[in-house]
Amino acid sequence: MWLNPNLATSGVLSVTLLEEMAAAEQRLRRCSGLLKILFPELEGRQTVIESELVKTKRLQHALDCTSGSSGEWFMKTDHMLPIAGSIKARGGFNEVLAFAEKVAIDNNLLAADSDRALLASKSVRELFSTYTLSVGSTGNLGLSIGTLAAALGFKAVVHMSNDAKDWKKHRLTNSGVLVVEHIGDYASAVDAGRRDALADPHCHFVDDEHSVMLFAGYAAAAAPLAAQLAEQGRKVDAEHPLFVYIPCGVGGAPGGITFGLKSLYGANVHCFFAEPVAAPCMLVQLAAGLDSPVSVYDIGLDNVTEADGLAVGLASQFVAATIAEHLSGVFTVTDDALFKQLQQVKLFEGFELEPSAAACVSGPNWLSATESRRSYLREHDLERRMKDATHVIWTTGGSRVPAQEHLRFQDRGAQLLANSSE
Repeated sequence: MWLNPNLATSGVLSVTLLEEMAAAEQRLRRCSGLLKILFPELEGRQTVIESELVKTKRLQHALDCTSGSSGEWFMKTDHMLPIAGSIKARGGFNEVLAFAEKVAIDNNLLAADSDRALLASKSVRELFSTYTLSVGSTGNLGLSIGTLAAALGFKAVVHMSNDAKDWKKHRLTNSGVLVVEHIGDYASAVDAGRRDALADPHCHFVDDEHSVMLFAGYAAAAAPLAAQLAEQGRKVDAEHPLFVYIPCGVGGAPGGITFGLKSLYGANVHCFFAEPVAAPCMLVQLAAGLDSPVSVYDIGLDNVTEADGLAVGLASQFVAATIAEHLSGVFTVTDDALFKQLQQVKLFEGFELEPSAAACVSGPNWLSATESRRSYLREHDLERRMKDATHVIWTTGGSRVPAQEHLRFQDRGAQLLANSSE
């Protein structure tokens, strides 16, 4: 576990990003009717892009090394987000909808105050068919961008590394999305997609490494979580700290959530990222400093992990700089731990996660595990407040994984748990 020496108790948040976050919240609300037209399964949902906050009493009882003295555990179930089935729906939908609004307004087919249901009309779809939305992705962002873009009538292209999961490629192609495979890792796919998009004036590239729209969409998760915590009777203030644990790949989703939560709770929320031991790109970048990009390859790691959604060699420089004073720390997780943890979530809570989404299950135990880690609690005067703390484990994907893949994950997890108990 790496604890951030640059954490500021009163770090300044970008006014521009705060405005973009507010705009994303408004956009997702005003487009809810449109999304229900495009995806009939959303009918009846009060909030179309939202997941439940679930108290994980059985999981905590089984795993909590503090015997409950550290507060209560909850799970933010973004693996159950509708349509895309992952945390990427938040940022991805915000960017696609923003682009759709702009194209329609620029072509005089939509007014700024028009009902966004007009974006599903025949004339607008015909216009959208002349544009392409493109993204580089290991899978879940591609599913988010591709699914909504295709539903709106855009041409959708997802650039993927050749080691991306076959089922994700098949799901995209079955939704009318063009999948372009590239030799190399995630960064190679993103670079290729970016180059192709630059050559086409009617192509919008969703840049996972630099996109403010994606970041703002992820940050918009903070307000709904705050409402859910209040509904659960959980206070967040100096006497009732909030700890949030989020899997991290390139950094956009966890960085956005951290930014949003810091805007609401300031020093009373403590955000930690979970990364694979072979691909801790954000840890490496923040520990090295922000003067120049540093990848996991630069320190001898190979970026090879079963957590395909987190298999990123170089962190987003935009995100790293944005959260450098706001992130509390990063901990790393072995592949074996990913499978054991997803199996424990299945056994105790009944949720089926993909390996990446299980990365932060051990989060609430990290700060109590050793004397050096407990120093964080002492430094921030948290030890006496831990009994009133709230811990949120953010699960980021899994509901769109095919059943046979879940069985494979769970078989491996069950075997590892059996071996560890012998």
